[in-house]
Amino acid sequence: MEIRVASKLDLDSIVEIEEESFSVPFKRDDILYELENNPFSKTLVIEDEDKKIYGYIIFWITFDSATINRIAVRKNKRNRGFAGFLLQNAEKMWKENDVETVTLEVRASNIPAISLYEKYGFLKITVKKQYYEDGEDAIYMMKGLI
Repeated sequence: MEIRVASKLDLDSIVEIEEESFSVPFKRDDILYELENNPFSKTLVIEDEDKKIYGYIIFWITFDSATINRIAVRKNKRNRGFAGFLLQNAEKMWKENDVETVTLEVRASNIPAISLYEKYGFLKITVKKQYYEDGEDAIYMMKGLI
């Protein structure tokens, strides 16, 4: 298992995981923009020894803060520690870039994700009412790194 910075060559795999993971997935062009054109965006992928991608994390680093935009793992590979491994490696990158705080929004109904974030030190800060297109609330979470 290896973590590395994603490239355009990983786009098909990321889109496939995105579409199986989210009720409102990012479009292919949006992910491509994150990979190639957004100067603040970083994408890490986790792959096996056969170079098959199991998951990814997309985040932005802006000055002394980072925001997690997406984290997803293939359905058949969930609950094996891959998401945690992605978070741990992203945190190394955040610290290398002098990030002080990391934030994210997560669906209030996504209990497994909320539990994962809490396990890695994120705290619930507030609820963003009707944050998602379908009207579901988001839990806004934050982690301090210093």
